[in-house]
Amino acid sequence: MAHHAVFIQNQAEARRCLQAIGASSDGIEYMIPKAVFRCIKIKNLDSRAANLLKQEMLAKGGEAAVNRNAALGTGHSDVLLMGTLKHYRYLIEKLKLQPFGLRQVAAEIESILAALEQKDTAMELANGKNLAIGQRTLIMGILNVTPDSFSDGGRYFDPDRAVQHALDMKRDGADIIDLGGASSRPDARIAGAAEELARVLPVIKRLVREDIIISVDTFRAEVAQQVLEQGAHLMNDIGGLQMATALNEVLAKWQAPVILMHNRLQINRGEPYKDLIADITDELISSIDTAVQAGLDPEKIIIDPGICFGKTPAENRLIIKHLSAFKSLGKPLLLGTSRKSFIGHTLDLEVNERLEGSLATVAMGIMNGADIIRVHDVKASKRVALMTDAVRQENG
Repeated sequence: MAHHAVFIQNQAEARRCLQAIGASSDGIEYMIPKAVFRCIKIKNLDSRAANLLKQEMLAKGGEAAVNRNAALGTGHSDVLLMGTLKHYRYLIEKLKLQPFGLRQVAAEIESILAALEQKDTAMELANGKNLAIGQRTLIMGILNVTPDSFSDGGRYFDPDRAVQHALDMKRDGADIIDLGGASSRPDARIAGAAEELARVLPVIKRLVREDIIISVDTFRAEVAQQVLEQGAHLMNDIGGLQMATALNEVLAKWQAPVILMHNRLQINRGEPYKDLIADITDELISSIDTAVQAGLDPEKIIIDPGICFGKTPAENRLIIKHLSAFKSLGKPLLLGTSRKSFIGHTLDLEVNERLEGSLATVAMGIMNGADIIRVHDVKASKRVALMTDAVRQENG
């Protein structure tokens, strides 16, 4: 009989593995926290706190790494914690009694660990719709009613063609239609609010008669207000609430869910990343805090790491590789890679030749935690998502 390694992602998988062994029910409950291993990076702690955190993790049987100079007790250090859920459980209890801000660190570790466990949610949208998240990958079909979008600019500028394309995407498996009236491609002239509304309102007024969830790709409060009045269900903000702060008030008033996209073109413009995943995470947290402080229900926030918005091709590939890190924020995760320039750069292909590259990123994104994929090619992406979900969710 061949021996083999076992990779356990969460407590549900640990339970199934232990049950397959035939362990006792009491033994299973005791061993589950020992079977799941997590690495958590704590950023920029005072060296005194970093050293104390390391000592406590070592004392509980786990491991921790700090900067080689942290022992001097001055400055700051990141800490990489390495341990099982059991190690973390004991660590958290001890940290709640410690100084130097470690009580808050304990709460954050607890939150991260909870967020990494699989869970299904039903998000209440504006205007009476609901969105089931977590049961399967959701498909968001892109509908640009613009003359200048990078991939399909002008193709659906006519409202009749736009509506028909939305219905075609629904038939092909789209769960959400993302309607955009102002191109955000590189070097584009972003349409004014009046022009954006003139493009999207005729389409929305017709689509609300159909049984379909409508997202509107806008960062403007006045656009959000009018499309919600017409029956739209959620907003997709490429600015992460940094481009027009008045949008916060509209979202809070309607309790309309929002997709907060990370956008380095708008945040810390031109500044290089020091720690790619950590920097994006910090800036997404800032956007989340902005929305919650304005009064939006924190359960109505979806995050998007913003592929191609202020990232190099290599950085975009790394985001997809490490996408699961963003699950620590405890929010549904959207990934939008369809036909984007980093695929063209990687494969040396023009926009109309990027289908296979796009589908590869869809599959990898789903395996790494994406809950929603935003795509142009709905039928092909739906099939990839169904197959990837089948593999990802297979028991055993």
